[in-house]
Amino acid sequence: MAVRQDTIWERFLSPVVRLLIDEEGLRRYADSIDWEKESDRFRREDVIMPPYYISQNFHGITGGYLKSSAAVTYDPITQYVLPPNETIVRQALIDAIKVQPRRILDLGCGTGSTTLMLKQAFPEAEVIGLDLSPYMLVRAEDKARTAGLDIVWRHGNAEKTGFSDASFDLVTASLLFHETPNAVSQTILRESFRLLVVGGQVLILDGNQKTLRQLDWLNDVFEEPYIREYAAGNIDASMGAAGFEAVRTQDVWWTNQVTSGVKPIPAKDTTIQKNVTRYSVTSRDNTIDNNDLEGLESPAFGVMA
Repeated sequence: MAVRQDTIWERFLSPVVRLLIDEEGLRRYADSIDWEKESDRFRREDVIMPPYYISQNFHGITGGYLKSSAAVTYDPITQYVLPPNETIVRQALIDAIKVQPRRILDLGCGTGSTTLMLKQAFPEAEVIGLDLSPYMLVRAEDKARTAGLDIVWRHGNAEKTGFSDASFDLVTASLLFHETPNAVSQTILRESFRLLVVGGQVLILDGNQKTLRQLDWLNDVFEEPYIREYAAGNIDASMGAAGFEAVRTQDVWWTNQVTSGVKPIPAKDTTIQKNVTRYSVTSRDNTIDNNDLEGLESPAFGVMA
């Protein structure tokens, strides 16, 4: 049996990050919630966990995201791995929105950091965050409650959401595609196409594929089983194959990218065309609020909640 090798993160980076975190704060927060009881409120029996999701470790977390410790520690990890700043990177997705959405679906929402920013940007819109992990949804709901934001959290699979055709104006996914095989990502894009109204927009925020291909050592920093497959792919081409048009990828610094696509509008339907207007950035406070848990350790540090 092969022996698992420590990642660069575990050997070199996590000891440095541990100096910046509040481990006691992590434990207090983790102990303050009955995770099984709270996660049961979200857990849906009709949601079947896909093999790719339950058979791999993510971010060095044994068992992936289907545990409370993953939900508690996701934010502390992410704040240190999205240079130059997590809020700036996630804001790039918000700034790329070109529609005025009434309904928004955030796929693979995790702990809801981008979902909260979407609701802040469009307070009148119905915003739904969907994720395979009910534990992540518990954390997301807690953050939304603290921020005073009304967001719907739903347990579900981005490949087959169960929502009706043409029921959303905007579909987003942040930091999801590098954690799925390319075939699954393609299925998610086809599902996004089905869910969008004509003229609706899809936005994918994730790692910069060009950078990942050129700097292969970055793929060894974390335990990400599908990141090399993601790096070798092309989101623009995948969107085109799913039927999207006006596909455009914008670099977000050198580490990330935002790709936008639009569900084609029939040439004869000018009413819809008039409703597709460019989103203008307004002054707002989009600082990600992680309930003052700025520094919490990860199972990758060897400390489990």
